[in-house]
Amino acid sequence: MSTVAFPPPDAAPRRGRRADAVVDHLVELIASGVIQPDQLLPVESSLCETFGVSRTVVREAIKSLEAKGLVKARQGVGTLVSAQESWNLLDPALLAAVVRHDRRYDVLDQLIDVRTSLESSMAREAARRATPADLAELRELMARLDAAVREPDLLDDIDVAFHERIMLVSGNRLGRAIVHTVHAEARRSPRYVGYSALKHRRQSNRQHLAVLEAIEAGDPEAAGSLMAEHIATSWQRRRPTR
Repeated sequence: MSTVAFPPPDAAPRRGRRADAVVDHLVELIASGVIQPDQLLPVESSLCETFGVSRTVVREAIKSLEAKGLVKARQGVGTLVSAQESWNLLDPALLAAVVRHDRRYDVLDQLIDVRTSLESSMAREAARRATPADLAELRELMARLDAAVREPDLLDDIDVAFHERIMLVSGNRLGRAIVHTVHAEARRSPRYVGYSALKHRRQSNRQHLAVLEAIEAGDPEAAGSLMAEHIATSWQRRRPTR
């Protein structure tokens, strides 16, 4: 184990949220690989000097990093950076940093797998549970999707609302919370959103309509498989080659 040296922040953290600023800087360094697993962070006094903060602020920051699964404080050894398997990728700040540095798209591919599994399951349940009012709202969102097909930014927001409504209808609160967390952070990355041509946006809307019609027909298996196909093919169109 070696103690890591790393670049200091560009400016001292502002008063009032200094621990958050220290955490943000260290999360970025760990997620980017500047600080590697099994390396030791500098001792407390060195961190205080680097960031221009008190020992209390550093201790608060280390506790936050521990909660994210990024480090483990070991008595007599120091603060050790954890293996990636221990990282809490449902932590929004950590997930956002990992996505930013996901050069091979491994995490984004895994995110799509999670979305596909959960949202297809929720689409199946929505087909069982949807009320006339639910179907009317989905139809209204579908009409808005068609109307916005030439406006990519507006279309993207309506797309999210359409998926969100299906998840709400399913009643799966935990699944919805997981998808909401991972998808919200991924959408902040241009590498995830990518660029879609008009023909692809129209294809996506046709897939949305097919999912809606399966839900309206009360066909859980069709709704689930069509949702899985929609999410997977949409990512395949956007995903850059390795």
